[in-house]
Amino acid sequence: MAADTTTHDPLCRATAAALAAHFGGRLSRKVVSRAVAQARHDLEGRIQPEALAEMLHHLARHRLDALIPARA
Repeated sequence: MAADTTTHDPLCRATAAALAAHFGGRLSRKVVSRAVAQARHDLEGRIQPEALAEMLHHLARHRLDALIPARA
């Protein structure tokens, strides 16, 4: 289901592409796509549609940042 959302939703595709570039070499495209799809699912119906793009990017990035260990 998550992969389908990322593949078929233009907003998810664009967000996943931007975040995959940002996290390139640190997280796989698959991990990024799953995080974006889950964030999209979690935001559905909870925010104004015009805010979805920005909130999707922020929520997915926040979750992906949490997957990367802090540098010592």
